[in-house]
Amino acid sequence: METNLPGRCIKGLSIRDTLLVKEVPEMETNLPASCKLSFEDVNKLHNFQVHVSPEEGFWRGGKFHFDVHVPDEYNIVPPKVTCSTRIWHPNITEDGKICLSLLREHSVDGTGWAPTRRLKDVIWGLNSLFTDLLNFDDPLNIEAAEHYLRDKKDFEAKVRYFVDRYAKR
Repeated sequence: METNLPGRCIKGLSIRDTLLVKEVPEMETNLPASCKLSFEDVNKLHNFQVHVSPEEGFWRGGKFHFDVHVPDEYNIVPPKVTCSTRIWHPNITEDGKICLSLLREHSVDGTGWAPTRRLKDVIWGLNSLFTDLLNFDDPLNIEAAEHYLRDKKDFEAKVRYFVDRYAKR
């Protein structure tokens, strides 16, 4: 049954769900090698997990889990993402908040969320937090960034401790 209600699309699917039906297969076929997806309920494409397993860098050997919730207002607003693995990282707090510009609804520098972005961009962005988007200059976890600037060797030791304790595959 088609509806003309705001936020609805053909056959009663919301705009979000219509987009997800198209984006999820695209996202699954374009994953970085270090990433995997899991859906607790395949009928709820708006809730899933991303698992990032870096093969190099400070966090190598760990498996980091990110919970992704795609809100009803998607693609006007970004997905909500938290890290459910405890981690020592300048751009991720120990309680799971993430600093990734493309997840910002409003961004001064123009790199935030836009309706032209897709879920695959989010996956690649999360993966990049362990490589080229690692940012010690604009951290969310200030303590971790200052730790790195103060003593790189001790920072790496603490990262390894967190990986061994909380992120072992």
